[in-house]
Amino acid sequence: MHKPRMHLVASFDIAHLQYLDEQGRASQELPDFATPDTLQALYRQMALARLVDDRAVKLQRTGRLGTYPSTLGQEAIGVGTGSAMDSADIYCPYYRETGALLERGVDIEEILAIWGGDERGQCFQHAPEDLPLCVPIATQLLHAAGVGVALKYKNEHFDEPQRVAVASAGDGATSRGDFYEALNLAGVWQLPAVFVINNNQWAISVARSDQTASQTIAQKAVAAGIPGLQVDGNDVIAVRAAVADAVERARRGEGPTLIEALSYRLCDHTTADDAGRYRPAGELERAQKREPLARLAHYLESAGHWNEDAETELQRELAEILEREVKAYSSRSKDRPAAMFEHLYAELPEALYEQHDELAERGGDR
Repeated sequence: MHKPRMHLVASFDIAHLQYLDEQGRASQELPDFATPDTLQALYRQMALARLVDDRAVKLQRTGRLGTYPSTLGQEAIGVGTGSAMDSADIYCPYYRETGALLERGVDIEEILAIWGGDERGQCFQHAPEDLPLCVPIATQLLHAAGVGVALKYKNEHFDEPQRVAVASAGDGATSRGDFYEALNLAGVWQLPAVFVINNNQWAISVARSDQTASQTIAQKAVAAGIPGLQVDGNDVIAVRAAVADAVERARRGEGPTLIEALSYRLCDHTTADDAGRYRPAGELERAQKREPLARLAHYLESAGHWNEDAETELQRELAEILEREVKAYSSRSKDRPAAMFEHLYAELPEALYEQHDELAERGGDR
């Protein structure tokens, strides 16, 4: 049988970025921003995120918080992403974002309020233009593309400084049509957007290998015609460097980037999950050896910039902050029941008038 002659029309390579190896040793020269002060600040934020997570799980178990999605083992992704953004940029987060929210200036009280069922927590005092946490899978990526359109338009037509939309999602989101649609639009219109994917190996109970045949998630950028990069998601230096470069590229008008951050979910999917039912034995133990806080601490210790006394003082300081914020959350006054109608529509549809009035009357709103 005759074999037709063909020629190559396209090819691609996916790079992997790492600065600290699993033992906390520098695998290459660190970027300029990685000064001792900056690395200590990143470590502090990751440690705070871990403390918030631990307390949030305990609050949920005692009935003082709703279902909560922990970021245990994934703190470097959120903190690295948030620290790479300018305050004027717009964050479009998914739900596993405690570290990033802290970097964006969101109060712990606000984070707890969100998961306690108080939507007022989503109105971030120090990041008022950031989008609320998005629980539906991958829809925030489309939101980010829309925000990118607006930011590009304002830059071109009103001579505003170019701001960037940064979106986050889990690996499961990349199996949704929303993901491909958002990347396709961002690529065609060269939007100022960055998409950061937390590949923590599990989309609830579905292993990454069962949801996509793609060797990497980063290579999914190829179909959209945009750059794709894989980073060690347990290396906060690599995450920050990659996101910062992508943000600046977008700010210069050079279009979007897809970043895959490799990590592992050391926790259940949420407090409503039991990962022990589906996670292979031994996998968790192996992943714990690669976790981000110990890695950065080992590097700082070996460089003479951290020690046991500094760790003790940090934990004392963060515990005081956490107690103060938990107390503020616990003392929040309850919102009016009818408020649920007041933040979705600019003008309440007539079909909802009766429901609004009935709930307002039952809740003592008037």
